[in-house]
Amino acid sequence: MTTPDIPELGAVEALAAFDNGTLTSEAYVQALLARAEALRSLNSWITLDAQGALQAARAVDAARARGDKLGALAGLPLYIKDNIDTQGIRTTGGTPALKDFVPRANAPVLEPLLAAGAIVLAKASLHELAFGSTSSNAAFGFVKNPYDTGRIPGGSSGGTAAGIAARIAPAGLGTDTGASVRHPASFCALVGLRPSVGNGGAHRRYPGGGVVPISRTRDTPGPMARTVADVALLDAVVTGAPTAPLAPAALAGLRLGLPRAYFWENLDREVEAVMNAAVQRLREAGVVFVEADLQGVPELNERVSMPVALYEFYHRDLEAYLKAEGLQLTLDEVIAQVASPDVKGIFGIAKDMPRAAYDDAIGVHRPKLVAAYADYFSAHAVEGVLFPTCAIPPPPIDPDFTGKVEINGVPQPGGPAALFQVLIRNVDPGSNAGIPGLAQPAGMTAAGLPVGLEIDGPLGSDRRLLAIGLAIEQLLGKPPAPPVTSL
Repeated sequence: MTTPDIPELGAVEALAAFDNGTLTSEAYVQALLARAEALRSLNSWITLDAQGALQAARAVDAARARGDKLGALAGLPLYIKDNIDTQGIRTTGGTPALKDFVPRANAPVLEPLLAAGAIVLAKASLHELAFGSTSSNAAFGFVKNPYDTGRIPGGSSGGTAAGIAARIAPAGLGTDTGASVRHPASFCALVGLRPSVGNGGAHRRYPGGGVVPISRTRDTPGPMARTVADVALLDAVVTGAPTAPLAPAALAGLRLGLPRAYFWENLDREVEAVMNAAVQRLREAGVVFVEADLQGVPELNERVSMPVALYEFYHRDLEAYLKAEGLQLTLDEVIAQVASPDVKGIFGIAKDMPRAAYDDAIGVHRPKLVAAYADYFSAHAVEGVLFPTCAIPPPPIDPDFTGKVEINGVPQPGGPAALFQVLIRNVDPGSNAGIPGLAQPAGMTAAGLPVGLEIDGPLGSDRRLLAIGLAIEQLLGKPPAPPVTSL
């Protein structure tokens, strides 16, 4: 295997190469570290753990040479979003107040991956405190999209997405409160899974501890990769499911909802064209589309989304994290050091979020939203709803944080808040309902920018969504690699 070919390997492919002896973990890590340095100006990582990754890779290679029994991910390097705790490697949350924080333990979601032999290659950049959808971070640098470095990669897990898309790592973890795994996956031609959350407890598929939080009700880690098979492998390891390859679903007779109102409205023309072409190919493969709208979802989502996220962040969850981690920092001290103006602007709203609005969101509107989805799946006998992950292709980087955004040349007024709403509009409702969502490539615009599709499914249908995603990937094909090779 030649050195230029090595970074192209996905997770499953790299693990197979380790097993058949055509590649060592050390050689793989070395090739990825070289690529990380060549693409440093993408700003996809905050901390590159070159020494630790090489040491871990050599240990795996030695164990393999001895004939030791190895885990399912032995020697596989991963990109880990820098709000997920990593023992011995700093976890900054992308914010100045935490720039020197080194956790004492790994986040629970990371433990099974490391126990299976995975290696932390880098801590990936993110929108500051994960509070945004561009990954333009005034403290640690603006993350660039490998498909067009003048454009955003999405967010808040934009560093994870950019690094995987740029072939610096085969796969990794992001976190998702309302869009933050699936939205950057869409903008970087990746696959991203927001796992089931439900109301927590037995319904929460991934453990949420050890992560710099926005909202414990809404937050979840989620895997990202260039193929559905790679995402399915990480999901299996995290959850303890069998790691044998998942079989693709049969598309013939598969029933999916097409909620045209809201989810398919006010789309960029090229996004709409790519999505219509994908739907047509799925129809020809035998998918049965039920054109039925999700009644009341936009209104219910509005009453849940910001009241839950902002109230829990400011009045409960970040302070609880700081105390649990033994950090001698107050909430106000963290906020005072925030560098990104769009994030700083959010906190005045969060501070003033009424408790009554939060209580209504949790006790009244969110249960109605959950019921609306459950009733839809049942009444129409569908296994999911399909829609464009984002209404527009990746917009240009906005160095002045104006929030300028257009759809088909029409400005969308409202500044940063308007940009945020345009970018997360379609993926936020399912997030608030706690159901799983799988985003994957649908095609490319004429300018070579990725377009993503998403399927949201019933609570607990995560593995079924992945099986459907495998079949869609086989039908639509994989997107081209980004043109960037060095910067």
